[in-house]
Formats: sequence, C-alpha cells, structure tokens
Amino acid sequence: MRERKNISIAGAGTMGASMAETFAKFGYNVTLYDIFPAALDKAKRLISINHETEVEHGIISAEEAKAILDRIHYTSDIQDFKNTDFMVEAILEKIDIKHKFWAEASEIVPEDAVLASNTSGLSITKIAEVVKNPERFGGMHWINPPHIIPLIEVISGEKTTKENAETIYNMALALGKKPVYVNDAPGFVLNRIQFAIMRECLNIVERGITTPEGVDDVMKYALGFRYACLGPFQVADLGGLDIFYNISSYLFADLSNADAPFGLLKEAFDNNKLGVKNGGGFYDYSDGKDEEVIKYRDQMFTKLAESLFKKE
Repeated sequence: MRERKNISIAGAGTMGASMAETFAKFGYNVTLYDIFPAALDKAKRLISINHETEVEHGIISAEEAKAILDRIHYTSDIQDFKNTDFMVEAILEKIDIKHKFWAEASEIVPEDAVLASNTSGLSITKIAEVVKNPERFGGMHWINPPHIIPLIEVISGEKTTKENAETIYNMALALGKKPVYVNDAPGFVLNRIQFAIMRECLNIVERGITTPEGVDDVMKYALGFRYACLGPFQVADLGGLDIFYNISSYLFADLSNADAPFGLLKEAFDNNKLGVKNGGGFYDYSDGKDEEVIKYRDQMFTKLAESLFKKE
C-alpha cells in the first residue's frame, strides 16, 4: 500500500480546520481549501485556539505548534487538489452542494487518490453518484472537536471497495484515532444514538420533568461519566439484563417517538439561535462566552482523553 503524505481538506469550518491541524500534527502536508477567504482566516484563528490548549497541557511545544502551522497551506483555488493523495470533504451538509463539489473535485485529483466525506449522516452511496471512480470514495466521519475526540466512523457505500475502506481506517489509526467500520445508513451509528438521546432530552424539558440545565447535569454527572468508560451494552450487562428488560417493558412506551424537530430545538432554530456559531442557542454565548466555552470544552476533553487513552 503506497504512502499517502499530501492531504487535502475541503471546507475550513470548525471541523475542517481541526482536521487539518490533526493531519499536520502527524507530519502530513495539508492543503486546507475553502471558497471563502474569510473562512480560511477564521480557520487559522481556530487552530491557534486549539494550540493554546495543547501547549498549556504539554501535548505539543510552542515550536511544534509553529511546525504544524507551516505544514498547512490555505487556498481558495480548487486546482490545488492536483497533487492530493487523500482527501476529506467537510463542506455544508446539503446533498446538492456536496454533489457540485465532488463532481468537480474528483476530476481534478489523481485517479489513485482516496476520497472521503466527513458528512454526519448523508448517504455515502448517494454522494458517490457524482464521484469519478466511486469505488475509492467512502465516509470518514470525525467527531467535534476532531483534534481531541478519538472516534472516527469509517463508512462504506455500495461501491466502496474493501481496500479503500481499509485505507481510510488505517489513516485514522495513523492519526492516533479509534476508527469503527460502519455500513451506510442515515446518521451512521453515532448520530443515531446522539439524536435518540436529544429527542428524549427535548421531550423531558417539554413535559416539565426538569430543565435544560437539569438534563445536562444528569448527563455530565452520571450517564456521561459511565459512557466515558463503558458502552451501553456493557453498562446493561453490569447492571443486569433482567433489570434493563423490566424497565424497558414499561418505559419504552413513555419515551418520545417524535418524527420531526420539536420543542426547544425548533424554537431556537426558528429564532435563528444556532448556538456558539452565532452567539446564542440553549445558552448565551455573547460577549466572548463563545471562545470561553470552546476553551473549557477542549480543556476538559483533553484531560479526559489523557486519562483514558494516553497509556494505550
């Protein structure tokens, strides 16, 4: 299997910037592409914020941070993909936009380049319909923030070859990640679980069982604590499957089965309250609180990752 050192990342948002930093940290030459120069400028700022936390925790030195930045090339010229060995796309989650991008990009990259989408749940098979040589195309779903969270979902579409899925998987391993093979399905695995949880959290608040802050505390101080170390099947085994079966027999019927956005999520979206990205969501992120919460998140995730995975 040939060496792949020239990496292209399409989309310089939160995900793309963090992915570019990760590849560069492991010695890869990275081209970070976005059609908007302002997005590239913001990506540089996001990477700087990430580096502040990593230097503070001794993960990298100030000199290493500079070397990482030197390995990232920022561009708005799609022709810069011509020397790509491995590409990950992280642009807007709309199928028509991804189709437009891939129809053009897959003609520019070398024919033996391996291609992947960071889509959170769109069909890999559907995206691949416009890709030249779709057998080399698969999903590489990173989790926010990509430079810290270990998991990467490696998704095979109908035409993805086993060899190319393995290339994506092995690339994830080379970046120190914990990849999981997944077959194409809406939401893959992580988001099917995440949105089942989100739906019930919205239901709990809608019914007045507790507040958003109460839900977050239950997750942080109990469920999240458990699931940081054990998966749900392991938790059930340790708790007793008879107990889980008996609780399921009466509780499943009372859980939300809503099939469309509702409650606080719909209300926030309708009022253009989109979270950290524009200063307000379920919580307030104005007056610099956005950068504060990003730094806090990264510091806590870094501590957790160091505790759980550093010695593996």
